[in-house]
Amino acid sequence: MTRPVYIIDGARTPFLKSRNTPGPFAASDLAVMSGADLLARQPFGADRFDEVIVGCASPSPDEINIGRVISLRLGCGNKVPGWTVMRNCASGMQALDSAMVNIQAGRSELVLAGGVDALSRAPLFFSDGMVKWLSKWFAAKSLGQRLGLLKQFKLKNLAPVLGIVKGLTDPICGQLMGQTAENLAYRFGITREDMDEFAARSHEKVIAAQQAGHFDEIVPLVGPDGAVYDADDGVRADSTARNLAKLRPFFDKKYGRVTAGNSSQITDGAAWLILASEAAVEKHGLNPIGRIVDAQWAGLSPEQMGLGPVHAATPILQRHGLGLNDLDLWEINEAFAAQVIACLRAWEDEAYCREELGLDTALGSLDPARLNVDGGAIAQGHPVGASGARIVLHLLEALRRENKQRGMASICIGGGQGGAMLIETVSP
Repeated sequence: MTRPVYIIDGARTPFLKSRNTPGPFAASDLAVMSGADLLARQPFGADRFDEVIVGCASPSPDEINIGRVISLRLGCGNKVPGWTVMRNCASGMQALDSAMVNIQAGRSELVLAGGVDALSRAPLFFSDGMVKWLSKWFAAKSLGQRLGLLKQFKLKNLAPVLGIVKGLTDPICGQLMGQTAENLAYRFGITREDMDEFAARSHEKVIAAQQAGHFDEIVPLVGPDGAVYDADDGVRADSTARNLAKLRPFFDKKYGRVTAGNSSQITDGAAWLILASEAAVEKHGLNPIGRIVDAQWAGLSPEQMGLGPVHAATPILQRHGLGLNDLDLWEINEAFAAQVIACLRAWEDEAYCREELGLDTALGSLDPARLNVDGGAIAQGHPVGASGARIVLHLLEALRRENKQRGMASICIGGGQGGAMLIETVSP
């Protein structure tokens, strides 16, 4: 980290909950509308970027390299490379990390980086049986062959395969992400009441933050029908612990504790940050608002993927000689209430810290007043490609608002990984 990497500005869309129908915006629409607003307030043109990097976990077939699509639509021009990264839930954070590495290497000076996903538009697929039948149908050369195929047709082949379900199922352990949260609940003795109370607090915090105007980073959107979207719309005032307790377990219907109410929401959204080198700051007369101090990636068992923040953030703390509460604020992405609670309990568990993290003793208890001060993905939603960028952006916004200096953003990653970034504010 010899060359400083500055955060100049950032913006995001409202996070819009999927409501079992395709949302009003394609993924590139979300990124372009929020990106255009962000670029309009900069003292340089869009063509001055050295590259555009976008994290996206589920790009649509017509936007496969969505980073390039967005770059061109934003007016960056043909000469600015645009590319896409994918690290599941941390794709947006990976985009920031990739930009940071290129700036440190001297290959880039000014980068637009972030993430996006429109999960409401996740595709439906034909089953393998239907695909095989269609292959034979299109290969048939006579009416007789096609009549024979009609007799072989089975109605069950028409049942769609949900792309979102396949994407949220780990191919190594064969478990849905929510089932991995059940694993952590069992391992750390996390009760249903613990989860529902955590989820209710997430909604309470988001509502309080909305009322206080604490989401200045949000760029309102106007839909094709003229409807205005100006706030995260998944938050609910009636998501109290009592009401959440009425929901049935979703992933383990007989013995489970993880429900739709204490899990993150399937959501559409985009988030951006502008990163710059010291040379770019001087060249364009920029006023940085923050700096990326350090970053770390970690791997662990896919069945325990929710503990990824512990494994990614701890090495950063060790490198900088910090304890959990030496940082002013933390963002741990709320994939599941059980997953965040498990991270907190893992740091408190001497055996876990010694056996899994190689520490001499437990790291201790994180002050809850420092964690997700304005709520998180349980109430706001988790557009997989965008969340890693969102938590970094909002962490910086919260630090600046409260006149604090340092914070850690961390996220669990499907497949058994974790990511973390240490950031600090920069005075004008």
